[in-house]
Amino acid sequence: MEKAPYPRRSKYEIVTSEFVMSNTDIARCPSDGRPEYAFIGRSNVGKSSLINMLCGRKKLALTSARPGKTMLINHFIINGKWYIVDLPGYGYARRSKSDVARLKEMIDSYVYGRTALTCLFVLVDSRVPPQPVDLEFINSLGEHGVPVAIVFTKADKAGDKATRRNIDDFLAALSEHWEELPPVFVTSALRKTGREELLKYIHSVNVSLSEKPQKS
Repeated sequence: MEKAPYPRRSKYEIVTSEFVMSNTDIARCPSDGRPEYAFIGRSNVGKSSLINMLCGRKKLALTSARPGKTMLINHFIINGKWYIVDLPGYGYARRSKSDVARLKEMIDSYVYGRTALTCLFVLVDSRVPPQPVDLEFINSLGEHGVPVAIVFTKADKAGDKATRRNIDDFLAALSEHWEELPPVFVTSALRKTGREELLKYIHSVNVSLSEKPQKS
């Protein structure tokens, strides 16, 4: 188990992170009931880079020059207490029809059927205008009551007007279908922007879970 190179600054910092398993079937995912925080987005949205940035490691989640390479449900145990889950993207870049069908079934089974899923972080590229596929996916999550948060990625240029406009336009489009928007984070894996905010949010959810009365 490798320790993150970042010094421990707070009680919600990631100290240890370790790959546990890869699966295509949620029935084979960990059965210990620990909270799972899953990350998903279109191909080339920067998912692996964001996970590595959060964990303070360069190669925990493997990045690839070829978009859409993730084909499995990947579990990483964090601080021995909760999981980060790296899911396949829903953009299906350059996939055969059979691969698309298999990936959709895998994603749907996890997102809509995994009881350990505590929050699904949907990654959205802040550099591009709102994409219908992202909006449709997030709206579907809302309709099914999936706990969700939105993470805008690749906001590498602080104060960039185009980036801010893309984010504002996306949230405005989402507001047409949501009475109250999910939590929103703006990140840059390059500059480590948003790292502390995301970890603090996960910590707060974990604390609220631990304070819930146990069922007898």
